Amino acid sequence: MTITSVETFARAVSDNVARVIVGKDEPVTLAIVALLCGGHVLLEDVPGVGKTMMARAVAISLGCSFKRLQCTPDLLPNDVTGVSVFNQKTQDFEFRAGPAFVNILLADEVNRATPRTQSALLEAMGEHQVTVDGVTRTLPQPFMVLATQNPIEYEGTFPLPEAQLDRFLLRVEMGYPNQDEEEQILINLRREHPIDVIEQVVDPVEIPALQRAIWDVHVDETVRAYIVRLVQGTRQHPDLALSVSPRGSLGLYKAAQALAAIRGRDYVLPDDVKYLAPFALCHRVIVKAESSLRNRTARDIIGRLVESTVLDVGELEQAR
Repeated sequence: MTITSVETFARAVSDNVARVIVGKDEPVTLAIVALLCGGHVLLEDVPGVGKTMMARAVAISLGCSFKRLQCTPDLLPNDVTGVSVFNQKTQDFEFRAGPAFVNILLADEVNRATPRTQSALLEAMGEHQVTVDGVTRTLPQPFMVLATQNPIEYEGTFPLPEAQLDRFLLRVEMGYPNQDEEEQILINLRREHPIDVIEQVVDPVEIPALQRAIWDVHVDETVRAYIVRLVQGTRQHPDLALSVSPRGSLGLYKAAQALAAIRGRDYVLPDDVKYLAPFALCHRVIVKAESSLRNRTARDIIGRLVESTVLDVGELEQAR
């Protein structure tokens, strides 16, 4: 597979999803970035902006298996991973796979599941495997979790722990459509829903090869050093109680490679890193309470770090 193959793949999926989701090119592109990196996406926004529909449209476009898991407080870990059931005919236990055994898993309102159930997703997201009754089973490939949560409603929710937030490669907000986009939505939905007529546009068998092609995207030493200095900056920031982990720097590195390939390049530009930094880093930090009272947010802090972190080592020495 070549970079051109990655660009063609991404364009085909994006154009097909655009028939269903109007004006959301950025979230769709970021979902493709995560897929090519073997990562997961946290879709955080208010109800009704198309989070679930986007996940379904992506799965149909890819030709991948898809399941939707509605997270509720009474959801059990076995409802996610599967359960062993005793078969009286064979006098043996048979494993019945749960929703996790799928290519694309939509965990809707993931913060409504209890911590115990959320932890069941942790192994699946981090290791691409689950352990049930002491037996470890590998999940299908590709495997991607698209989790949604409502950032406004907190009653009856269980905030995701830092360890699980760190498993998400990107956190994406859908946002409201503008006036023209909302009018187009009304036109598109005046009869049958477009999700009922779109079809598969790529071969999912190609995805592993496309994921390997991302590895060959060149990252200059200067850009690599910029990523490291950016992450190191979060660890020295006075407003942050929790900084970005090494998993975060690796995720930003890989995401930049995937984005460059989607844009038709076999090399990463600093602008790729700057564009992805808020999506890849903001959910990995915790702002101190006293800083939050001063209206400091993770997005503001990461944005300022992106602008203040110098790219070239020579520039850094001159600044000193």
